[in-house]
Amino acid sequence: MSRTGAPRIFVVAAEPSGDLLAADLVRHLRQLRPDVAVAGVGGKALAREGINSQVDTADLSVLGMFDGFKILKLVHERAEETALAAKEFEADAAILIDSWGFMLRAAWKLTEHAPDTLRIKYVGPQVFATRPGRAKVLARTVDHLLGIHPVDPDYFEPAGLPTTFVGNPALERMKPGDGAAFRKKYGLAEDEPVLLVLFGSRRSELERLYEPFAETVARVRKDRPRVRVLTVLSDSIAQGVRDRMADDERMQDSVIAAEEDREDAFSAADLALACSGTVTLELASLGVPTLAAYRLGWASWALARFVLMRSKYTSLVNIAADEMLIPEFVQTRCRPAELAPALIELLESPERRAELSRRLVAQTQLMRGDGGSPGETAARTILDLIETRKKPAA
Repeated sequence: MSRTGAPRIFVVAAEPSGDLLAADLVRHLRQLRPDVAVAGVGGKALAREGINSQVDTADLSVLGMFDGFKILKLVHERAEETALAAKEFEADAAILIDSWGFMLRAAWKLTEHAPDTLRIKYVGPQVFATRPGRAKVLARTVDHLLGIHPVDPDYFEPAGLPTTFVGNPALERMKPGDGAAFRKKYGLAEDEPVLLVLFGSRRSELERLYEPFAETVARVRKDRPRVRVLTVLSDSIAQGVRDRMADDERMQDSVIAAEEDREDAFSAADLALACSGTVTLELASLGVPTLAAYRLGWASWALARFVLMRSKYTSLVNIAADEMLIPEFVQTRCRPAELAPALIELLESPERRAELSRRLVAQTQLMRGDGGSPGETAARTILDLIETRKKPAA
């Protein structure tokens, strides 16, 4: 571990959402300390920042506890490789971003191979909604938490984990786009209703959600023929979606937008059907009325529903508002017979969509924190922690 000179930071992201967060963090670290040395593990977003992943994490993106068991050996192997890469880099700090199962194991391996490296978790588990015991587990495993929810310090610090609330980066990342320009670019008329369909970012999400979403689209189109369907593809599942849509008559004539048009595409949508997750928060910040849906394997679902869940909601916006601003269609309700009527009802009521849009924007404003950039706050906290660690004892 480097005790003098420029800080050396190793960032680790195992999923697409974490990869975006890592790239944002790196940009802010470099702005604050141009001499910072950064290496790490991640995907295309980190690669665009000039950081080529030292470990292949492509197969680690899974959904559900029992899905994770299937690749447990691979998770351990990749965690070991990650810790050894951080040791080789002589990192002052390793930033472990989101992705609970993998990052926990990476932290254990770091303790074994690089005990002097600061272990900083960026995005904690949602212990206010499920599995409160994870607060104590994390406190025994890492040195500091960068939390994205205002309540995080209240849950983690009593467990013995120093926590800094930095704000929610998903709300900072998503800016209002040019919906009118997007419609013009992709041949969508100004008065055509546009339904945005988002299948998630994990392969397991695509496998479980493609069929119910495609059938829902078919039912909506049958009732409302003028509806245009739009999707924006996450890099991790893009080819899988294209392969499925190519021979699926239900999804014909859908607009497939490039990732660089994401913000404009979201702003062009009248409403959305989305895999439950960070994207629903992004949509809420733009005021897009959204139905959130997901499915787990049945064993994972039973465990989550009857043992682990503490909150009556799954979407962060709903949890924060203590109200169903984003209708949730989970497991048995994630089926076309329920999704299609709910979407049609929203299509029929511009007034209801406008009211939802207003309230979603207002709620996400409350969730932003103190107004500073989460990425900058996180970067500054990391640099301060490293500097404090390097100071000689009095």
